[in-house]
Amino acid sequence: MLKSLVFSLMAVQAAMGSRFAMYIDQYHTVDLPGSDQTQEITHAIMAFAPSKQFNTDSSFTPFETVEAMRKRFGPDTKVMIAIGGWGDTAGFSDGAKDEASRTRYAKNVATMINNLGFDGVDIDWEYPGGNGEDYRKVPNSQKTGEIEAYPLFLEAIRDAIGKDKILSVAVPGKRGDMIAFTKEQGPKIWSSVDMVNVMSYDLMNRRDNVTNHHTSVAGSLDTIKAYKDIGLDTAKMNLGFAYYAKWFTTDPNSDCAEHPIGCAVVTLENPDGSDTGKSGALTFEKGNMASPPDNLKTSTDGTCGYAKGTKCPSGSCCSQYGNCGTGDDFCQAGCLSDYGECKGISVTDSWRRALKDGKTDEQAGGQYYWDSTANLFWTWDTPEIIDRKFKDIVTAEKVGGVMAWSLGEDTLNWEHLKGMQKGLGQ
Repeated sequence: MLKSLVFSLMAVQAAMGSRFAMYIDQYHTVDLPGSDQTQEITHAIMAFAPSKQFNTDSSFTPFETVEAMRKRFGPDTKVMIAIGGWGDTAGFSDGAKDEASRTRYAKNVATMINNLGFDGVDIDWEYPGGNGEDYRKVPNSQKTGEIEAYPLFLEAIRDAIGKDKILSVAVPGKRGDMIAFTKEQGPKIWSSVDMVNVMSYDLMNRRDNVTNHHTSVAGSLDTIKAYKDIGLDTAKMNLGFAYYAKWFTTDPNSDCAEHPIGCAVVTLENPDGSDTGKSGALTFEKGNMASPPDNLKTSTDGTCGYAKGTKCPSGSCCSQYGNCGTGDDFCQAGCLSDYGECKGISVTDSWRRALKDGKTDEQAGGQYYWDSTANLFWTWDTPEIIDRKFKDIVTAEKVGGVMAWSLGEDTLNWEHLKGMQKGLGQ
């Protein structure tokens, strides 16, 4: 008996920190790795199904079949579907509002995952209770009912899909966005789910007015502790990692040269909550990181960039989204100077300076760079920071697993994926 207890304890300890959930989004499917590079990934989460889809009996078709997705991973990897995502809250709000709507929504989710062969579902509601992308148009005061409805919504989905299917949730990293995650509601939420994907990144966003790390050891640890405080067992948590850097335009009159962390930024969000175009993200893809191909052709269909192998015609700019044009949306911040002209700053050139001269905030455990030429502040994870997160958070706090967004955003050399695989092997 004692021997079996010892082996059971060893098994639990071995499993601690071994869960690896990976999002695969529909917009980054070029150059995805083969199964020989993804063996450590235990949960592959395809993103996204629209939240409104399940308020009716309409069918859903994912961007790739479950069978095709399974071939990208090891034989034991669970393939799941994520519902929602940033800016997609209306369907959840409607689905959660009363018992009848919750029952209908849950039944449709269960039907979908069973018919398509998914192993589970991830509810990515950003965010119940408010502070989502629509917070200026639909104020938080109109969403207070979601605080109590959210755990009931998850309970209905759990009942509908059964215990053989996996139910996970993606939850905010910033304390100010944890409106529905209270000490009273927390235990009701956690009891329905198998794992919690903690988005411990985007800790600086366009609603902030001074620079800070969008992801760091200190920031991620604070997020983990916030959820511990409302009753979430760390064994259910997946610590989140971002496969992208973020940049923010700083105020030319600020003191960023002396104090790059905590210096003023320009207005990053319009009064209606929309983006001013003065901040953004840059993924660790070949298209953003690698030198352009030698045989670039001139675009004939209005698209541009590394993946297309095309540049814009003379006088035209290539936007950060890979489209040619001449307006500010194409030629200002985010413009890809390797594939067209740019007016003003080039985010690509600034990022290259950041990579070359980036600095480590040893105390906070974050990588950053302030570009005085472009007045841009950069913040991102390096393999060294990833290693620290495993040691100082995953191991120290006995976190049950890790998660990353998203696989197709690390295609240059997979150094962030490899960094996480190394951390899991320690």
